[in-house]
This record gives sequence, structure tokens and C-alpha cells, in this order.
Amino acid sequence: MDLTASKGLNKVRRWISDKVIILALLMLIVIISIINPRFLSLQVLRDVALQNSTRLIIACGMAFILISGGVDLSAGRIVGLAAVITASLGQTMEYARRFYPEMGNIPIIVPFFAAIAITSILGLFNGFVIAKFKIVPFIVTLGTQVMAWGINLLYFDIPPNKSQPIGGIKGSITWLGSGIIPGTGIPVIIVIALAICAICWFVLAKLRFGRNVYAVGGNQESAMVSGIRVDLNLIGVYMLAGTLYGIAGFLECCRTGGATSAYGLNYEFDAISACVVGGVSNTGGIGTIPGMILGVLVFGIINYGLTFIGVNPYWQNIIKGLIIIAAVGFDIRKNIRRK
Repeated sequence: MDLTASKGLNKVRRWISDKVIILALLMLIVIISIINPRFLSLQVLRDVALQNSTRLIIACGMAFILISGGVDLSAGRIVGLAAVITASLGQTMEYARRFYPEMGNIPIIVPFFAAIAITSILGLFNGFVIAKFKIVPFIVTLGTQVMAWGINLLYFDIPPNKSQPIGGIKGSITWLGSGIIPGTGIPVIIVIALAICAICWFVLAKLRFGRNVYAVGGNQESAMVSGIRVDLNLIGVYMLAGTLYGIAGFLECCRTGGATSAYGLNYEFDAISACVVGGVSNTGGIGTIPGMILGVLVFGIINYGLTFIGVNPYWQNIIKGLIIIAAVGFDIRKNIRRK
């Protein structure tokens, strides 16, 4: 093989390596569509987007953390806590089993800010302990996961609720999760999720804070030498992620019309998986919001598409696990190539 042909082959290999997530997504869609052509419909696209709208927001927060060189195992339980807080404060006056029977009618802004205030504080706690005490993010966020779950269980068990599912959510709240923008047929929650993704992309790609996040994730020592306050940026990243988890939990309650203490279970693993599959490096310093969105779509199509064609849910987990392992393998190879 001559030199020109060898260079051409290497370029093709690099292109395939860089575009593997898009190719995998297209291949998945084609295979499912061949088995059941009804999969190629606007209704299916709408359903996939609707089911994964809150997961997009959670993955945005996780993308910031992974790019900064960390990880967050508390995301799911924080989302669940936000959903329960939203549901407890967002019930109609007419509902028979109100969480707060004596509470009057309060505006929608109260449960929203209550949810994100609590989750932002938990994110701030994560970031402060990691940045100031130099404890490994895996351990800190694992501890916060257990704490958030405990807080949720205690709050959920307050009389007269006594750990019963919370329902009777106001129409003004559920509209955000199930309402349609007039004249478009597009669910409101999808627009909100995409708007948040756009804001996160702008922050990462255009603002100094975003550049600092990449620098800290790439090499903390080099970032410190260049004058970046690593500790403040880490605190900011985890607090931002906590805020995004709060918004996701609020919208999860809006989407489902209620909440239980089981909400958010394993959401952090879905978010980490989507980010890694979408090209966000698990070693820090690399990743984009568009790539993360593709990762969420891959798992969304796997969950919805394989159910659509009648594949056993147990096989779905095996397929998802293989995709995660393959994505990490490609990530390691790309990092070696860059070095």
C-alpha cells in the first residue's frame, strides 16, 4: 500500500472514530425502521423527545461536571427530592389528600424556587467539599446521594402524607410538562429542555467560565498556573449542576403529574452514560453539549425503539451496557491519539 493510500485510510478511520456516535444512531434508526416502518413517524420522534426532555437537562449538568474532571453520583436522588418538593407545594386546593392541608393557594413560582433552592444548596455542598477538602468527587457525591435520599424519605413521610404518592397537581404546573404550544403541536417541556441546552452550550463555548471548566478538567495544575481559581470554578460547576437537577426534578413532576420518593432512581447513571457515549471524556477537559444531546438520543431511541419492536427489556440493558463499554473504548483511543 502506497503512502497516499495509507494516509487516506487513516483519515477515514479517524473520521469514523470521530463520527461513531452519529453512525451508531443512524444505524439503530435504520434497523428498527426496517423491522417496523411505523417507527419513522413524527409521533415517535415527539414521544422520544418528550420522554427524554428532563434527562437532557440532567445530562447538561453532568456534562459540566465530567468536563471539569469530576463525577456526580447524587444527581438522581437530588432530582427526586426536587420532584417531591414541587409536588408537595403544587397541589390544588380541592385535592382530598393534600400534603399541607392548611396551606392556601400559592403561585407556581413558589414550588419552582423552593425546588431549585434546595438542589442548588446540595450542589454547592458537593462543590465546596470537593474543592476545599480535596476529597474525591466519587466519594463526596456518593455521600450526598445517600443524604439526599434520606432527606427525601423524611420529608415524604411527614404527616398526614406518611409516604403516600403525591398527586392532585395544579393544571398550571402540569401544563409545563404535558402542554402543547398552540399551533405547533410541540410540547412545552421539549422547548424548555432545548432552551436550557442552548444556554449551556453558550456558557461552555462562549463564556470565560466555560473555557475555565475545560482548562480545569484538562489539567488543574496548569489551570492554577495560568491564574484560574480552580476551587471557585469547581464550586460553580457543582452548584450549576445542582440547579439544573432542580429544574429537571420540577419538570419531572410537571410531566408525570405527581411524585414519589422513588423518582430519580439511577438517573445519574443514565446521564453519565449519555455524556460518555456523546463524546464527553470521563477523564475531563473534552466534550460538547451537542455531543451530549446525541448521547441522550441514542439511549432514548434504544429504550423506546427496542420496546417499540418488542425486544425484552433485559436485552435492552445488555445492549446499553455494550454501547457504554464501546464508547469508553473509543474515548480512550482518541485520547491516546491526541497525546
